[in-house]
Amino acid sequence: MPVLVASDLDRTLIYSSAALALTMPDARAPRLLCVEVHESRPLSFMTETAAGLLTDLGDAAVFVPTTTRTRKQYQRINLPGPAPKYAICANGGHLMVDGVSDLDWHAQVTERLSEQCAPLDEVREQLLATADPAWVRKHRVAEDLFAYLVVERELLPEEWVKELAVWAENRGWTVSLQGRKIYAVPKPLTKSAAMHEVARRTGASLTLAAGDSLLDADLLLAADRAWRPGHGELADADWTAPTISALPERGVLAGERILREFLKATRAGAPQ
Repeated sequence: MPVLVASDLDRTLIYSSAALALTMPDARAPRLLCVEVHESRPLSFMTETAAGLLTDLGDAAVFVPTTTRTRKQYQRINLPGPAPKYAICANGGHLMVDGVSDLDWHAQVTERLSEQCAPLDEVREQLLATADPAWVRKHRVAEDLFAYLVVERELLPEEWVKELAVWAENRGWTVSLQGRKIYAVPKPLTKSAAMHEVARRTGASLTLAAGDSLLDADLLLAADRAWRPGHGELADADWTAPTISALPERGVLAGERILREFLKATRAGAPQ
């Protein structure tokens, strides 16, 4: 029976130039591999060591990239190793099978959202009405499922984020701040639900996960074992649980450590 590894990508396994700048070790700077290019610009990286580890993991387990990115944004990424059969995009809104969205799964998700939380238009209107153009750079709607803002982080008022989170909570939505992006996501839209579906389809005997943000918390809790890096929303909140290991590594080197832990647990074949 296979081991399923569901891992967040951005700031967990792959890192933008901005994320690298925050955590890159000067003393022993690692060799990097570019894994994403957009409009002829290199956008995301992992270390060459991490690339080798991910290749080994792809041979040993069912590796499932698990991201809040849209399908189009995910498809820009060229990860090393075997092409994953499954991928989870749009925070669980799309379950990709051999690169194509499973329409039945997407229909189930959209039905849950319509029944359990306020509509996207209401949330988007609140964002547009309350966010200050002085620190907002972009407004975006992703896959008609959730909304996010790209902001100037140093100008962003903490109180505004807290007030938005309370407003959203009362309407069945959650707010997450990741780097320069503020996400407003419906609570029923989860990575964990999609991971459970892949586990069902593959008959996985063990589920492993990793992630750094509030939007990864449900995924980490749903896995048999999980890891979070020493940076990100979850680390800032000192968040953990009995089956979750909080790693000290920060930045791109955390990606290497997470992949080593995945491989070790996969080869053991059972929770440690």
